[in-house]
Amino acid sequence: MQDNTNAVVKAIVAAIQDKKGTDIVIADFRKLEDTVCKYFIICQGNTRPQVEAIAHHVRELTLEVTGEKPYAIAGEQVAQWIAMDYGDILVHIFQPQARAFYDLEHLWADACIERIPDIDNQEPTDIQSL
Repeated sequence: MQDNTNAVVKAIVAAIQDKKGTDIVIADFRKLEDTVCKYFIICQGNTRPQVEAIAHHVRELTLEVTGEKPYAIAGEQVAQWIAMDYGDILVHIFQPQARAFYDLEHLWADACIERIPDIDNQEPTDIQSL
């Protein structure tokens, strides 16, 4: 990935919002030593089809806007938790029960955690404004 990490983060968040993903959290690991990446982006969908739709849209919009593809995607067969590896960014898309069980936000509590407000019935975030 070139030095467009911020653009990729913005595209991922916009894609999640487009598909009404909720409880978006960005965990910033840049100030921590010995981490596997710079960011975790964590969100949830309420059903398997929504989790699948979010993952698909993240892949498509991120490629369209930044030219970046995930290096790997895991969990699509069951879609309780889909993980997408963008190198410096790991995206975690959960169904609610799996998110509560794994509780990644608390596991990585030393990271700088930013919570993105749910958009409810508003228009999704304009990726250019981020």
